[in-house]
Formats: sequence, C-alpha cells, structure tokens
Amino acid sequence: MKHIVNSHSYLPIISHNKTDEKEWTFKEKMMLGLLPKEYFLSVLKNRFNWIFLLILIIGIPLIIQRYVVGLGAVTHSSNDYPWGLFLAFGLFTMVPLSASGFLLGTTVEIFGRHDYHPIERLALLGGLLGYLFAVIYLLLDLGIPWHLPYPMFVSLGPAAVLFLVAWHVATYLSVQIAEVSPAFFEWIGWLKAKAFVRKWILGLTISGIILSTLHQGALGALFTYAPAKIHPLWYSTFQWWHFFVSSIAAGLAMVIVVSTLVKKFMAWRCDHEFLDNLDRLTIGLARGISLTLITYVVIKFIGIAHDNEWAYLSTGWGHYFILEMSIFGFIPMVLFGIGIKNTNMTLIRFTAFLTVIGLAMNRINTTLVAFNWKLYQEVPHWKEFVISMTIFTIYIIVYRFILYRFPILYSWKGEK
Repeated sequence: MKHIVNSHSYLPIISHNKTDEKEWTFKEKMMLGLLPKEYFLSVLKNRFNWIFLLILIIGIPLIIQRYVVGLGAVTHSSNDYPWGLFLAFGLFTMVPLSASGFLLGTTVEIFGRHDYHPIERLALLGGLLGYLFAVIYLLLDLGIPWHLPYPMFVSLGPAAVLFLVAWHVATYLSVQIAEVSPAFFEWIGWLKAKAFVRKWILGLTISGIILSTLHQGALGALFTYAPAKIHPLWYSTFQWWHFFVSSIAAGLAMVIVVSTLVKKFMAWRCDHEFLDNLDRLTIGLARGISLTLITYVVIKFIGIAHDNEWAYLSTGWGHYFILEMSIFGFIPMVLFGIGIKNTNMTLIRFTAFLTVIGLAMNRINTTLVAFNWKLYQEVPHWKEFVISMTIFTIYIIVYRFILYRFPILYSWKGEK
C-alpha cells in the first residue's frame, strides 16, 4: 500500500475534492483513490493480508463448529472451569485495554487539554472497537446471540453484577459510536450530522466517564461472588479498585502501543500534526501510566495487608504473583521513569508494550489460572486459542480498514 500511495498523485484522500476540483465518489473513497486493479494489487502485495487470510481459513470453520455443535466441541469448559479464553482474554482483557476512549475523551473535552487532540480520535476508536469485540467474544461464549434481548429487556436481573455490566457496556457502546461518528460524518460529507453530535460531545463524554468507571470496577466486583474460588493473592475486598485503577494504566499504554504501530506501518496516512506531536504526547501518557502503576502497586499490597495474606508470598503461587507484579508494576514503573527522564522514546514504547502484556497476564491469571486454584489446572483447548486469535485478527482488519479511510490520524480538509 505504501508504495502505491507514494506513486499515486491523488493519495492520500484528505478532502472531498480531487486536485482537479472534482469530488471523490464513494467508491473512490473506499478504494483510497486507486483504480480497482491498483487497489487489489496493493491488497495482494501486503504480506500481513496473507497471514490474516491463513488465520481466517483455519479459524472461521471452528467458529461455525462452535455454533453448530456447541461450546464443548471447541473448549474444555466444565462446571469447575466455566470460563475460558473467550472471557478471560476477550472480555476481561479487552475491556480494560479499551479504556483509552474515556481517558482521552476526559483529557481533551473535560480538562481542556486540546494539545492531546491529535491522538484523541485514535483513542476513541480503540475504545469503540475494543468494547465491540469484547461483546463479540462474550456472545461467542454464550451462544445463541439472537436470544440476547431476552435477558436484557424481558427477564431483568438488576441485582446481578453481570446484568449491570452488560447494560453499562451496551450503553457505553452507544456513547462511543456517537463520539467517533464525527470522523465518519466528515468523510461522508454529512456536516449537519457532525455539528449535531458536536453539540452533545460534553454530555457524551461525561456519560462515558460514568459508564466506563462503573463497569471497569464492576468487572472486578464480579469476583466478590466467589471469594473462596480465587487464590487470595488475586482476590481482595478492594477488587473493584484494582480493576479500575489497572484499566487506567492499560488504556493509556494501549494508546502508546497503537500509535507506535501506526507510526511504523501507516505513516503515509498520518498528517504532520499527528507525527510531529506524537513523541511529546507519548511522554505525557507515560507520566500518567507511571503514576497510575504506583497507585496500583500500593493498593494491591494494601489489599494483601488488609486481608493478612503475606504468608502466601513465600509459596510457589506467591513467586508467580511477584512475577506478575514485576511485569505489570515494578519494572514498568522503573523503565517509564528512566525513559521519561532521558526522553528515550524507544524505551517508553517498549515499556508500554510490556504494560499491556502485564495487564493481560493479570486478567487471565485472575479469571483462569488462579481460579479454582485448589483444584486441577485447566489448559484451554487448542481450538479456543485459534478462535480467539481469529476474532482478534478480524478486530485488527476492521481497525486498519477504518484508519485507512476515516480522518482519525489526519485532519479532514475543507468544510468543518
């Protein structure tokens, strides 16, 4: 794609009009200003597309098998281990990594830090797609998604934490669609629709803060229903605080990770405002992450002290817990401090990747590894790994499709 972009006089598309003042058609916008032959040639030349195709060829039949035969055909789920990777990774990991939307929205729209505007839409889009695919993972685990309206609207369970989380996520998805919609309206040319949404952006941002805070914490509170099943080092009466604070660090780190990948593989689609300010904004995000990680480590050990679980730290489980806290706590705090002091962007970006891995490790440990720790350890079915990878591949494809076209990484020229 990059080679063709550099050789084509019309690319990249950043306004409704071509250089000859004629308007781009919808088809031309979808094809990125290329002729059909040029576009499909660029698709074939992209080596990542072949990797994605291989994953989809293997994974989609397994997804069909899951819905036709049942969950037992592709997972090791049982009464002892009802949750597998679909929830451990797809829901409990994707949701905190998608906290970027409400964090950057709050930074720009509430606190008035408009200098973070170049990465605001990228964060909002990451939040929207992360939540959307978390729901897809959930529906993959539950099955019969066409029955979803029944527990949501008919047989209500307001006393259940999971019911509240479901409504929080569903409502927040609507808010995020509205927050991201101005980029689509600019691209398609619906300026009145964009102006209407912009009038409500402050209210939407406040709603996003409330809803995201509630369900990020509620995912942690969900484990208070089964305190005896989770290893004491991964369970605390402060569980909802642990989940909420860690989601802030993970959401900010995810913005750094995605922006790093965008700069590496999609620089042609970024404008100068994005590229010229990215390092400065990345340092600002790193400061926020390091302070949040300090808070997270402190409240984690406050929880251990409150419940007097110090003895477990000398066991094998305790050593594994310290490893997790090192990856998602001690090491990132030190590396971020060094990177910020020396303006070492490579170190900061590496540490952001490490932080994301640490968050995923924490959520999978809490929901899968340390769950029912007194019993046997269940290893997910290989098909579960493949299906999870397949859904995540579709997530990347959709993410890339939108970034290629909509004004997320660049400012739309012309009418505002």
